Amino acid sequence: MALAVMGMVAGGATAVAAAPLPQTEQASPYNFNGIIRDGQTPVEGVEITVTGNGVDETVATGADGRWMIGVPSTGTYTVSIDTSTLPEGLTLRDPSFESREFEVGGSTAVGVLFPFGPSTGGSPGADPGTGSSGSPGSGEAPAPGDGETPGGTSDTGASSNDFGSQLLARVISGLSFGLLLALAAIGITLIFGTTGVNNFAHGELLTFGGIVFYVTTTLVNWPAWIAVVVTLIASAALGWAHDWAIFKPLRRRRVGLVQVLIVTIGLSIALRYFYQFLIGGGTYGLSVERGDVLQIGPVLMRTSGVVSSAIAIVVLVAVGLFLTRTRIGKATRAVSDNAGLASASGIDVDRVIRIVWVLAGLLTGGAGILYTYFIGANIKWDVGFTILLLLFAAVTLGGLGSAFGALVGAIIIGLVTEISTLFIAPDLRYAIALLVLILVLLFRPQGILGRRERIG
Repeated sequence: MALAVMGMVAGGATAVAAAPLPQTEQASPYNFNGIIRDGQTPVEGVEITVTGNGVDETVATGADGRWMIGVPSTGTYTVSIDTSTLPEGLTLRDPSFESREFEVGGSTAVGVLFPFGPSTGGSPGADPGTGSSGSPGSGEAPAPGDGETPGGTSDTGASSNDFGSQLLARVISGLSFGLLLALAAIGITLIFGTTGVNNFAHGELLTFGGIVFYVTTTLVNWPAWIAVVVTLIASAALGWAHDWAIFKPLRRRRVGLVQVLIVTIGLSIALRYFYQFLIGGGTYGLSVERGDVLQIGPVLMRTSGVVSSAIAIVVLVAVGLFLTRTRIGKATRAVSDNAGLASASGIDVDRVIRIVWVLAGLLTGGAGILYTYFIGANIKWDVGFTILLLLFAAVTLGGLGSAFGALVGAIIIGLVTEISTLFIAPDLRYAIALLVLILVLLFRPQGILGRRERIG
């Protein structure tokens, strides 16, 4: 796992000195942000202004073309671009986009796009002004901050607006999202298979990985490879601590599964607000290089997205080999099938469960690192909680207790959530994924790769 994730360094994810975006000096819980490019070239010195609700602030884009303005509260704001500061020959595709109103509501970061190109005659169609859909307007590549909020919006886009290109971009983005979900979902299914516990604090393991990586790369400015190693060790240790301090004592006291479930819910709440106390309630960018924008046919992807997906595949293959080829892996499967029989056969069940918790922490912490890249190198105190239901949907859809089922379920969930944004509002994409889960379970309650069991 450590060797695979450290491959990120070679893929362009090396740490750089903390270089904050041009932004307001006062830390704010909400912000508008974006990137100005002429083709693939960042444009420096373009002035952006945000007004409304007592805010009247102007910033200029930095050398990388990025900008950010913080606002103190939810509400309606006007975001304007000073076209006189644009380079000669660079014009807005639609003059009406020079000044627009945006609503700050459920998302803490609102991406604003300013599409450039030949004039369309001033008749706006589908408004590409906000990046929340995950599909940048033509002429602008996906970039950090362009609507990328914790919750699954990727940095994969299309170079044209035709349906085929957009569909292909969403499929690739969905596969990437599904692979990252699978890393964390396998941890859930291994814990459930060996202990029968549905760990509702699993999302906080993912958040922990992202936070440690943020602290080590951005606040401490350690090299990326050191940050990766430290994050994985810390995540594995947290998984071990979960079992040692909480769940092993509960097993020894033979506490019922319902009571243990309530304990995991309480642990989730406690950890989540502890994270908020530590880093605050805002969304924070990581000072790591995300690499260049790659164009593969009509699809635009950042190097970091390609590397994250490749690492996820390598790790998932390694986990599959571990479960099927090693003695510990076979013992884990035996405990998952029948813990009593495994114990009678001489297998140390407590030791296997402890290893499963460490492995789950390691995988989920690594997923936290890669997921922060997927959503635009950002971290937030509740990033893991926002996708917790998707993780459980993947596990249930694939088959409870089946690691390979979790992989299949996660890929299906990833594809559904991303492709659905072509037809519905992006904020509803998770609801569609859960609707698919309900429909599948109505016809196959054991999940795709689960086994039928007699009840009663």
